[in-house]
Amino acid sequence: MELTTVDIFTRCTPNYQTKEGEIILERWRYPRFFTENIAETTAVITGEDVKHITSVLRMRAGDIAVLCDGRGTDILAKLLSSDGDRCEFEIVERSPNQAEPSIHVRLFQAMPKSDKMDFIVQKAVECGACEIVPIITKRCVSRPDEKTLFKKTARWQKIAYEAAKQCGRGIVPTVGETVKFSKMKTLISPENTGIMFYECSETPLKNAVTEFKRNVDIVIGSEGGFEQSEAEELQALGFAVVSLGKRILRCETAPVAALSVLMNVTGNM
Repeated sequence: MELTTVDIFTRCTPNYQTKEGEIILERWRYPRFFTENIAETTAVITGEDVKHITSVLRMRAGDIAVLCDGRGTDILAKLLSSDGDRCEFEIVERSPNQAEPSIHVRLFQAMPKSDKMDFIVQKAVECGACEIVPIITKRCVSRPDEKTLFKKTARWQKIAYEAAKQCGRGIVPTVGETVKFSKMKTLISPENTGIMFYECSETPLKNAVTEFKRNVDIVIGSEGGFEQSEAEELQALGFAVVSLGKRILRCETAPVAALSVLMNVTGNM
């Protein structure tokens, strides 16, 4: 007898609820993986995720996972088979990812000291950022050389990938090449909503920006904040220079606060 979708989920996990006869699946409870190897009825996972599936999660044939194509589609799938380097899944259902915000936020983050950028990347992904671009400003103490930056960027991208899996994103946010403040200005488009969170500003976000475009660029400083000249340069380019409140936040706290406020005012919380 062929199993229905509800039969499959009910047998594989007790994590569902009924409401007025409707099955409500708690999809967030299933492990999530990204893959582009998706056919009409099957999907394949390769690489490091295979070890996670087989050795860490110890998934068996028939267990359920959520696969994502990285373009906003979630796929409920049942594990068919696994070996040393691949796992094959049967596709049960496709649906739009519900976790992606309606705005595309690019975070320009001034380079902090130590390993604080690891935390910032992880939390920015969880809070809804779609791109993260490390920048070097006048007050940045940390100025890694090219070789070190290459290794750090690879690690940050892996952190972004793991964070996207954990929090249910429909895309894997990208961590771009580290650029100087002067180069950052060439990446900015007047078509985007630009916001600089500046410790010397007293203007609330809601007063400075009343309407948001689809693409939003936000700029956050390092431990020493920004030079006034940098704020003036961005303001001349059309950026709103705004405050995150009366308290001075740590550089790793500021992007979390800024993204949370932004998601809230745009209806994405």
